[in-house]
Amino acid sequence: MTDSSSRPTPETGSTAVPRPAPRLDSGLWLGANYWSRHGSLFMWRDYDDEVVREELRTLREHGTNVTRSFLFWPDFHPAPDRIDEDFVERYRQFLRTSAEVGLPTIPTFLVGHMSGEDWDVPWREGRNLYTNGFMLGQQAFFIREIVRRIGTDPAVAGWLISNEFPIFAGPATPDEVRAWGLICTQAVRAGGSQLPVSLGDGAWTMETTGKDNGFRIRRQDDLVDFVGPHTYPMGNDQVRVHTAAAWACELSHFGKPVVMEEFGVSAALSSERNAAHYYRQVLHHTLLAGATGWLAWNNTDFALESVDPYRHRPFELGFGITRSDGTPKPALDEIGTFRRLLDAVDFDNCARPDTETSIMIPSHLEEHPRVPAAERTAIATVSHHAYLAAKAAGLTPALSRELDAPRRTGLVLIPSNKLLTAPTFDLLLNWAREGSHVYLSWFAGAGGSHRGAWWPPLERLIGASHTLRYGLNEPVDPVVTWEFAEPLGDLKAGDTLRFPVSGPADARAMLPLDEETADCVVVARDGRGRPALVRRDHGRGAVYLATYPVEFFGSATPDAHRDDEVHRLYRALAAQAGVRPFLTVDDPRVHVDGLVHASGQRYAWLVNVSGDPVIAHPEPGGAGRRLEDVLDGRDLTEQVVLEPFGAVVARVVPA
Repeated sequence: MTDSSSRPTPETGSTAVPRPAPRLDSGLWLGANYWSRHGSLFMWRDYDDEVVREELRTLREHGTNVTRSFLFWPDFHPAPDRIDEDFVERYRQFLRTSAEVGLPTIPTFLVGHMSGEDWDVPWREGRNLYTNGFMLGQQAFFIREIVRRIGTDPAVAGWLISNEFPIFAGPATPDEVRAWGLICTQAVRAGGSQLPVSLGDGAWTMETTGKDNGFRIRRQDDLVDFVGPHTYPMGNDQVRVHTAAAWACELSHFGKPVVMEEFGVSAALSSERNAAHYYRQVLHHTLLAGATGWLAWNNTDFALESVDPYRHRPFELGFGITRSDGTPKPALDEIGTFRRLLDAVDFDNCARPDTETSIMIPSHLEEHPRVPAAERTAIATVSHHAYLAAKAAGLTPALSRELDAPRRTGLVLIPSNKLLTAPTFDLLLNWAREGSHVYLSWFAGAGGSHRGAWWPPLERLIGASHTLRYGLNEPVDPVVTWEFAEPLGDLKAGDTLRFPVSGPADARAMLPLDEETADCVVVARDGRGRPALVRRDHGRGAVYLATYPVEFFGSATPDAHRDDEVHRLYRALAAQAGVRPFLTVDDPRVHVDGLVHASGQRYAWLVNVSGDPVIAHPEPGGAGRRLEDVLDGRDLTEQVVLEPFGAVVARVVPA
């Protein structure tokens, strides 16, 4: 190994990249998916305007400005080429009431799937919704005729084609899905409306999940005006569950505004107190991930135990932000507080600040033939873990997709990677020569096929070759310990990091390097003395290789974020690269990010991702800065007191 005495100096003014957060022309949306407690799915059969008015007023009094409503397809379209005008008239009354209360709505057409059950039009007779010409025509007819009837109503804020259509209609080919989306969105335009429209597919696409149901955000670009993730995560790590919606938002950015179209919890699965924590965390994390709208699922609980789908899915009774008697739950109070914060910072005129840290998303998540499904989904989970580690390190990472001509940043993170295309390694080498610090960690893969990374020879990148044996894993200890042989950022020689090993046997592996011929610096060694982190200098930058997939281990570990130490590695790499956040805190349980107002005013968000009360001590990235609470003006410069899962927003002002 080479001598470490001449480390490269970080490039001055490393390239920063924007983080997307496109906005709706109408301004932010904050509200709920709406069914009246009087009737729920069947509210239009026995419409009660008095109850509806009360429910909408409660929502409006808590800061909401929109609902998403549903035209139950079997009721509104009872036969081919026929619209039930009685149901349309009841919906018109709902629109009149919505306008009077000051709460416009987003009608949803093809419903379809709802609350765990499919509610088909009886005349469909098994025809395919994507490919059957008759059914395509009927869907377009229904959408066009509804828009003709209500499209000019001032209470209509936008349109959604369906509710979770991938569940209702099943998978299809990307060409079939695009054709369906084209026909349905053009039916809105044919009806005479130019209001924003989206598909209502939940953003469950190849680009966000690695699972192929035929839906592609890339192929919706000329069809929709916003993208709408739906998230109901289950998991074994509190931070991952609370940030799953934010991660979905980050993965949904392809140039259009992102609206959190559905999120929420059932009272059967969460106490009201913990539901409020969940709402608070989702709202703030998704805002910082570039969301421009939020629609809770849903506005009310139901007392409809004998009515399907609640008869056999009773947990669906309790998803409301109000109770079945109309009283608000703590989750609705969280929405009200969130709205006050949005108003305090003038959210519509704020943007996400640029960043010098990026996480590369391999193109294998969404492209290339014969990639095992386990490898695609591992890319999403590993990248999520890296994203959270970077946030815990005080960084504000942008996602950089390999498919999209990614831009160079000062620090480039490529976590637990098995799959990159060969030309990307040349790109990374060039970035290092230009001043970037590029970090990769090796990964044998999650699926057991072709055990090991599909990389070209390593020598040009790190000046070392591996000593792998075909078909075999290099053994690893149950807990991997790295001891640093030389300083790295704020880590000193002799410091150690610990990484519990998790995941299937095929993935519990490391990359052994041939030290005898290597031309790189060993930064850290494992407990057996093997290189764990190496660096090779290139031009004004460097490439780092971790021989362990530490991010994958973390992504597979229950409650990983109680003591995960990947964030310490990332913080040290950022310091080495000269990447300095504008504000950090002394506790990895507090994620820090912010917005910048068009006036230049900066706002800092401090979000406690733990269930512990935390007293955090901010460390401004520049001298002469002071922090003020945006709601009450309290001085937060010296310390910020955060309740469990709490969030504080501060104005950054000159001292």
